[in-house]
Amino acid sequence: MSLRINDTAPNFTAKTTQGTIDFHHWIGDGWAVLFSHPKDFTPVCTTELGYMAKIEPEFTRRNAKLIGLSVDPVGNHEKWAKDIEETQGSTVKYPMIGDEDLAVAKLYNMLPAEEPGTSEGRTAATNATVRTVFVIGPDKKIKMMLTYPMTTGRNFDEILRVLDSIQLTAKHKVATPVNWKNGEDVIIVPAVSDEDAKKVYPEGWKTLKPYLRIVKQPS
Repeated sequence: MSLRINDTAPNFTAKTTQGTIDFHHWIGDGWAVLFSHPKDFTPVCTTELGYMAKIEPEFTRRNAKLIGLSVDPVGNHEKWAKDIEETQGSTVKYPMIGDEDLAVAKLYNMLPAEEPGTSEGRTAATNATVRTVFVIGPDKKIKMMLTYPMTTGRNFDEILRVLDSIQLTAKHKVATPVNWKNGEDVIIVPAVSDEDAKKVYPEGWKTLKPYLRIVKQPS
């Protein structure tokens, strides 16, 4: 099963470090960031989980919940969390899914559906493709997917930036340009005519091309 932007995020029930959850029910009416890991007690992932723990308040401020996933049992996650706190200086407060039967990894197309076995005896290299970040909206649709190689730590500041863009463009008929950051100018989408744009932006905008109109970010 392949997944695309705007597909409904597959629902599942799974054990986590905070008890068993129904994923869609857990998301509720907010946003969710699901980020996966190929194995517990791996160096790059340790730094990632620690950094996400540090900046979790930024996601909370955007009405977004964090949830991690690793292809290992929940008991291992709880032990790993102690290492993360010790080495990264941040306590993991968000839930971590135990995917020892590989069910969620397969459901989200991070491992082949026909992959045999469980987490037992598997290595991080075996699970190398379980390195994806999914941003999921209140409508339970996938808004973004981003997959990194094992040796490259993910840029979670970029995930915050993308979340800002997605939330802004969901509310207003704008798009965000290259390297945009919250508060910077945005683009009026081509579907909005100049006549309609005047009603929304009475102070005007800068036209570089008929299809490229730059305006201040809506509040």
